[in-house]
Amino acid sequence: STETTWERPSSVPGTPKSPVKPANTPSVLTVNGYYISGSPVHQLDSGHTSLRKASGDPQSPGSPAAPRRQSKESSLTINCVTFPHPDVMPEQQLLKPSEWSYCDYFWADKKDSQGNNTVSGFEILLQKQLKGKQMQKEMAEFVRERIKIEEEYAKNLSKLSQNSLAAQEEGTLGEAWAQLKKSLADEAEVHLKFSSKLQSEVEKPLLNFRENFKKDMKKCDHHIADLRKHLASRYTAVEKARKALTERQKDLEMKTQQLEVKLSNKTEEEIKKARRKSTQAGDDLMRCVDLYNQAQSKWFEEMVTTTLELERLEVERVEMIRQHLCQYTQLRHETDMFNQSTVELVDQLLRKVDPAKDRELWVKEHKTGDIRPVDMEI
Repeated sequence: STETTWERPSSVPGTPKSPVKPANTPSVLTVNGYYISGSPVHQLDSGHTSLRKASGDPQSPGSPAAPRRQSKESSLTINCVTFPHPDVMPEQQLLKPSEWSYCDYFWADKKDSQGNNTVSGFEILLQKQLKGKQMQKEMAEFVRERIKIEEEYAKNLSKLSQNSLAAQEEGTLGEAWAQLKKSLADEAEVHLKFSSKLQSEVEKPLLNFRENFKKDMKKCDHHIADLRKHLASRYTAVEKARKALTERQKDLEMKTQQLEVKLSNKTEEEIKKARRKSTQAGDDLMRCVDLYNQAQSKWFEEMVTTTLELERLEVERVEMIRQHLCQYTQLRHETDMFNQSTVELVDQLLRKVDPAKDRELWVKEHKTGDIRPVDMEI
């Protein structure tokens, strides 16, 4: 389901009782003195909304006098998207006021670093997601380098343990020395196991997590981009219909004035015809505005749903990486513990080293005689 609901925390200071649209969220479209409100947040799936006069004047689009504009516009349009005017609605409430949520802060476009082109808010979120994916990949590469170091270290330890240096040491010291060399082989085995677990429990999950992420993001990007294009085309149609209405109203007013001062032989039938065209132009404008608001409402709904999904995916990514980095540190602690166990026997033998005993054993094995020489007698 694409339907999304929000719960507004009651503990937030200044939080209004009823939900309203977030700051910088499309609100109303003002056209030739008329405006039409967008659907409220808690009714995203609302149907058509009727066109309303901004000034409250009951004058219809087909009447001779052109509709009056408000003294201050209630909205402004940026890249075919309508937003409430800051002076009219300075404090729009956020959808999720207790959080810095994606769904509240990425409605308007932003200039790039060079200040030449604009980037949509959704594109900024998309770049964030792609950057996160790249960071995840680089973390996996970092772990891969650590695995290579561990494998090389284990190989060198194993090779060193087979070295024959000082192999002829005897006695209790010789036993301790032999055990020390053997401990290198045991330590090499520990580091090999560590590198293997790093690969299966840390590196591989980082690489495999959301393998189709880029493809999914591309689909999402195309979907939102198509909605924006559709919205832009609807806005163009509104502008065209507004100009047509203005021209029809001017034509009707001119003919009416000419008839009143008797500067023309225009008949009443021509006046009625001009009035019908003006009324038709007004109806066309209302229809175009209605279609525009439907398109903007659909874009708004999809933006909220998609940005919340991107937010969820980012939380999921960070939590996944945190868990696997915790697994890395756990494996590291275990490696230290196993390495310590490999030298415990060495420590025990070193504490038993007895120079006197070694001398006794060596003498017994290598003695040549136990009679000392005596002085020569004359």
